[in-house]
Amino acid sequence: QVQLVESGGGLVHAGDSLRLSCAASRLPFSVYALGWFRQAPGKEREFVATISWSGGTTYYADSVKGRFTISRDNAKNAMYLQMNSLKPEDTAVYSCAAGNRAVTTPDSYAYWGQGTQVTVSS
Repeated sequence: QVQLVESGGGLVHAGDSLRLSCAASRLPFSVYALGWFRQAPGKEREFVATISWSGGTTYYADSVKGRFTISRDNAKNAMYLQMNSLKPEDTAVYSCAAGNRAVTTPDSYAYWGQGTQVTVSS
């Protein structure tokens, strides 16, 4: 059974940084595009960033562009999200996902992790 496990969330102050990790198992990791999504209480799931299988193509939501960086290490079956200059509106559960294409729509991703909570206080 495919597993995606996120880690690195926590409680930080506005302006701080966090690095999220996503570890995959039982998945041919290097052939999948990967994405980060987030969901705040009472809101719909929101696209954050995505990266192609090779790491050569990345896309970001406008709300995080210039502050967040997505990356992957296929040798370690891992993906990362470096989050800088965090804002209270970044507070959400962040989930990683694997799919066939590096796109922004959650329905295109077949595998999902359980998520990790990120809370940014003002």
